[in-house]
Amino acid sequence: MDLSFQQILGHRKVNMSDRQTKADVILIGAGIMSATLGALLKELAPDWHITVFEKLENAGEESSNEWNNAGTGHAALCELNYTTEKPDGSVDISKAVKINEQFQESMQFWSFLVNNNRIQNPQHFIMPLPHMSFVEGDQNVSFLKKRFKAMSANPLFEGMEFSDDPEKLREWMPLMMQDRVMNEPLAATKVNAGTDVNFGALTRMMFDFLESKNVNIHYNHRVDDINRTSEGLWELKVRNVDQGTIELHTAKFVFIGSGGGSLHLLQKSGIPEGDYIGGFPVSGIFMVCNNPDVVEAHHAKVYGKAKVGAPPMSVPHLDTRFIDNKKMLLFGPFAGFSPKFLKTGSKLDLVTSVKKDNLFTMLSAGVKNIPLTKYLIKQVRLSKEQRMEELREFIPNARSEDWELVVAGQRVQVIKDTEEGRGMLRFGTEVIHSADGSIAALLGASPGASTAVSVMLELIKKCFPQHIHEWEQKIKEMIPSYGLSLMENPGLLHEIHTSTAQTLGLASKDRSFQEA
Repeated sequence: MDLSFQQILGHRKVNMSDRQTKADVILIGAGIMSATLGALLKELAPDWHITVFEKLENAGEESSNEWNNAGTGHAALCELNYTTEKPDGSVDISKAVKINEQFQESMQFWSFLVNNNRIQNPQHFIMPLPHMSFVEGDQNVSFLKKRFKAMSANPLFEGMEFSDDPEKLREWMPLMMQDRVMNEPLAATKVNAGTDVNFGALTRMMFDFLESKNVNIHYNHRVDDINRTSEGLWELKVRNVDQGTIELHTAKFVFIGSGGGSLHLLQKSGIPEGDYIGGFPVSGIFMVCNNPDVVEAHHAKVYGKAKVGAPPMSVPHLDTRFIDNKKMLLFGPFAGFSPKFLKTGSKLDLVTSVKKDNLFTMLSAGVKNIPLTKYLIKQVRLSKEQRMEELREFIPNARSEDWELVVAGQRVQVIKDTEEGRGMLRFGTEVIHSADGSIAALLGASPGASTAVSVMLELIKKCFPQHIHEWEQKIKEMIPSYGLSLMENPGLLHEIHTSTAQTLGLASKDRSFQEA
């Protein structure tokens, strides 16, 4: 009889062949999610043996990389797609509240890592930066005003400002207001407590910490297959890319955190929870400014409204970024289509992800999302000058010679059958896990990296329920708000805001990158 996962965890010695390398936990993919889960488990169960496999040469090179990720500390301060107008005209901010609370948990964990010397120099991965929402037209201005009223009354969004006064807007965003023809109403909201996060740098810092704690990290190693053994363990067939050899590794628990590549490995695991799930890849292109004078004229992340038919990841935004010790200015993303599930993936990824169980799920999604398909085709065919015209909606006097195109990362949106119908396209981050909690896979996209701590804590609750009671005190040490609503505890919220800002070097909103 197969042992349950819980029984296996209770026995440190398992009789296996010498040809296999054993681990308590295997993490597939060296991105922000695996880094977060690994760092949490090292605090909660320091004696567990953790092994990591990454097919690329370094950590944080795919979806978490600073050039493949928008870098917005998603706290729902400026992302209009996290709030919706209800039929009665009021604005539903429940999703924004949830995402903000999740980002607060991430900030607390990062602060714990800094305070306990797990990582150093927080200014290398996080910088204070105002977050703004910007709209044009009577209807959009009306929506933004109602959104502001609903959000500013919530303690989580204290300090949010609203203005439809052109003079105030010139003060907030001078580059965007210069030479602008005022032929319709404009409005914006501003929150000074926003951030720019270099998730690539953070990921690499966390893996440096894990390596110092004897976590075995294998780069240039690709997981080709996953199977369940008769003992109830997971056996991974791993290819050493450099040497071309095959290795076998077994573990009690496996986390598949390989971005778009997670879907294929989830399917290979054979767990029923992975059935009837598909993926739809969306690529992105950013425009990067190469004129230092233009870069210095803007200091904020400014989000607008998505075009009709656009996926949420394609909400246009003009972002100040801090990459490679340099202040930069990016605009985008422009959506595109590639059949690859990863930037370094194969053009056969989409085709080979279609199986007997998800064929009709995928076909149903195709029928339901014809407008999205048309939108993506239109985006792919845009010339640079057409992209410049979209940029000029943000910067009216933008010059083509000041900007160049950069291909961003791939995102794979989850397609699954739900109570709403077959083949529903899901926007967000989801964790799929087996009934016994011995294997889990991360699927989806934004807000992703910003909510990694909350997502991984939820995974730990579902996959290690037998340990939660003994771990709870440590979790609360790392994340003081764990199990509580910050919205309902404004005193704790203020205390956490103050402490995390101090630890992460965010206390002065006027701090420059050069001063950090």
